[in-house]
Amino acid sequence: MLNEPRRTDATASTDMTDRSNRRFNSDRSSVADVCLLLRAHAESRWLSKQLTPVLQEIEERESISDEQLATALAYLEVLWIEACARARETESARVELDALGSGDRALYEKAHRYHAAVRRLRDGIEQRVARLLAVPSDPVAPPSLDERSIRSRSLRPRPLRGRPSGL
Repeated sequence: MLNEPRRTDATASTDMTDRSNRRFNSDRSSVADVCLLLRAHAESRWLSKQLTPVLQEIEERESISDEQLATALAYLEVLWIEACARARETESARVELDALGSGDRALYEKAHRYHAAVRRLRDGIEQRVARLLAVPSDPVAPPSLDERSIRSRSLRPRPLRGRPSGL
């Protein structure tokens, strides 16, 4: 005991700060693990409950008439835009977790496995949506010069009679 250096308040404070920082980082990474799990779960559930039924109905086309198909495809496009926003949130949670590292290794690995499963689900749905929303491979030929000039003239605003065109 006589040969041990005395701990000063500064070294004791530094030790406490180091332990506190490690615990804080561990807590933050655990929060990030749970956040990724929750985001991935929410995205998976939304894709399964909201987007997939619409996608299946359009693919089967049993209950959709030709007149309703354009509306259904427009709705699918809106749903896909929302799905992409949800995917960005999930990916953001993944980036945050990767930046913090792992606090609880088992939870970290579960979060990554669940995230990978959701990405596979998302990728499969993306292929199906892209196939339905694809632009035809033979695009319509551009209108002739005469058609363009007629369209451009019809789209220009016309001045009202009796008023100068600047008003």
